[in-house]
Amino acid sequence: MFYGKDEKISALIIVKKKILGLSLVSLERFILRARKATRLLGKVNLLLTGNAEMRALNRQFRRKDKPTDVLSFPTDFKRDGRHAIAGEIAISADIACENAGRFGHSTAIEVKILALHGILHLAGFDHESDNGQMARKESALRRRLGLPSSLTERGASKRQQPAAPKPSFRSPGRRRTA
Repeated sequence: MFYGKDEKISALIIVKKKILGLSLVSLERFILRARKATRLLGKVNLLLTGNAEMRALNRQFRRKDKPTDVLSFPTDFKRDGRHAIAGEIAISADIACENAGRFGHSTAIEVKILALHGILHLAGFDHESDNGQMARKESALRRRLGLPSSLTERGASKRQQPAAPKPSFRSPGRRRTA
C-alpha cells in the first residue's frame, strides 16, 4: 500500500496483486497528471486487485457476475468546502496482464490506460451515453500522457471485428464535476 500525507499526493493506492515493472511512485504521478488533465477535483483512491475481487465488486454494484477490467465509484466527499476525494477506481491486475499481452505493451502501461479510463468516469464522462465525447477526450488524453490506444478506441475497433471478445468498460456511477 502506498499513501502520502503531503497535499501533493493525489492518490491512495492499494495493491493486492502486484504488477512486475509497476512503480507505485510512477502510478501515483500518472494519476496526478491524469487528474490535472481532466480537471478532476479531489484525490483518487485506486485498488489493484485480482479477478475474484473484481467479480465480487461487479456483482455487487452492477449485478454482473463476471470480472471486469475497471470500475469507477464517484464520490462527493468534501473537507473544508473543497473536494477531498473525487472517487475510487478498482482495476483487475489479471485482466490488465491479459490485455497487455494482447495489445503488445507492458502491464504497467495497461494499468495506466485503465486508470485514465476510470478517472474519466470519475470526471463525469460515460461512453455509453455521451455520443463519443468520452472517446474523443480519452484519445486526446492518452496521446498527451504518452499512452497507446484507449479503451473506448479498442471497443470501437472490436465492434467492427466481431470475432474478438468485447471487454466491459462500464462504471457503476457517473457524475460531472465543475
